[in-house]
Amino acid sequence: MSKTVIIDPVTRIEGHAKIAIEMDDKGTVDSVRFSVTEFRGFEEFCKGRPVWEMPSLTARTCGICPVSHLLASAKAGDAVMGVRIPSTGVKLRRLVNLGQIIQSHALSFFHLSSPDMLLGWDHDPATRNVFGLMSAEPELARRGIRLRGFGQGVIEAIAGRKVHSPGIVPGGIAEPMTPETRQRILADLDEAQQTAEDALGIFVSMLGKFEREINAFGLFPSLHLGLANDAGTWENYDGHLRFVDSEGNTVADNIDPADYREYIGEATRRDSYLKSPYFKPLVGSGEDINQGIYRVGPLARLNVCKTMGAPLADEALLAYRERAGGTANSSFFYHYARLIEVLASTELMRVFLEDDSILDPMVRATAGINHRHAVGVSEAPRGTLFHEYQVDGAGLLENVNMIIATGQNNLPMNETVLQIAKEWVDGHDIPEPVLNRIEAGIRAYDPCLSCSTHAIGKMPLEVSLFDHVGSKVNEVRRG
Repeated sequence: MSKTVIIDPVTRIEGHAKIAIEMDDKGTVDSVRFSVTEFRGFEEFCKGRPVWEMPSLTARTCGICPVSHLLASAKAGDAVMGVRIPSTGVKLRRLVNLGQIIQSHALSFFHLSSPDMLLGWDHDPATRNVFGLMSAEPELARRGIRLRGFGQGVIEAIAGRKVHSPGIVPGGIAEPMTPETRQRILADLDEAQQTAEDALGIFVSMLGKFEREINAFGLFPSLHLGLANDAGTWENYDGHLRFVDSEGNTVADNIDPADYREYIGEATRRDSYLKSPYFKPLVGSGEDINQGIYRVGPLARLNVCKTMGAPLADEALLAYRERAGGTANSSFFYHYARLIEVLASTELMRVFLEDDSILDPMVRATAGINHRHAVGVSEAPRGTLFHEYQVDGAGLLENVNMIIATGQNNLPMNETVLQIAKEWVDGHDIPEPVLNRIEAGIRAYDPCLSCSTHAIGKMPLEVSLFDHVGSKVNEVRRG
């Protein structure tokens, strides 16, 4: 008797999705599909809007990491104007992106994922959440909240608001940094860096308990994509595109972001509103797009770079690669990579802030419409983000294409939940801890399906088993 397991909704992620697990008549997992069930439509309703308005408008795509869309959109605006951003404007943009990485990664680790690792996969789901963590580990939870608050404070100080900031604009930054703002950020930086170091130490100390998860949470060969630079240091704002394979070999490099369409294709599915990008050179006409599977985000960025460019983070990177056996291919290591990026962000932030040029008042270039087509690319916390605009002579948008980081991880997320289901589901029972592990495979990617949509309170979960004629044979409820 074949069965279908539906997990709807997937909990502790930003947005709404479901997972369908298909089992054959022997109770063996046959296939798993991760489907995003909400629709936003930004690419359509942005048409007709002026390019100057796009950073503020597209920031509403995401309430957790709006800075990422602000930067990608502003960079597209820079290209439409054909201007060179003042160097201090670039530094301030980089600073605000570091703040974005810190606050978003802190949310992912402390609030969404650490309850599984610190409280246990089999812990009572009623308290396996941030509130349970606050009860069991109050000091750690408090520090996680303060770390996220620090990142948000950096965004507010530089760009004007913590969410949907008005200060990131085509041409640079709206306002220069003041000495008072610089000192205020520096005053809190030591605590943020120490929290990053301690969180990393806690995670590494737990790795020995998670061997099965490391080997089953998305351990498969794939390509990895990220922004790169000639120095080989960790890049999160500018540079060119680089693809490496599962052994760290460069597959494609020095790709101008404006040429991304030559390398990235976009497929759609009837059961999901999330697009499925793939590496085009490995997929022939009509062939399986999974042949072009690639990952983006912290895991990919650490595979693409040679060094972090920061002493403590570089030490952590060496230990990370030793633990991963070189190139990291287990999606469980996304958690590890995030914490290294948080540490690097605090170190690099200090370098920018201690440079007096950060106070230079020249932070913005201005111009009119000089190009009709432009692509803006930046690294969001979850991965490489693309904004492509076609404008008319007045700067009104005629066409918009956005490739979201989470979308680029769509194929890997589907592969991950399939791997987990095959490892833990036996076809005869559906205990809650097994469901949690399947969800945790998605949480490893920290997907941002629609960060401006949130549920308040306890998230429900209902999983039903149906036979091949549609009769319900089992049911598990949570919440």
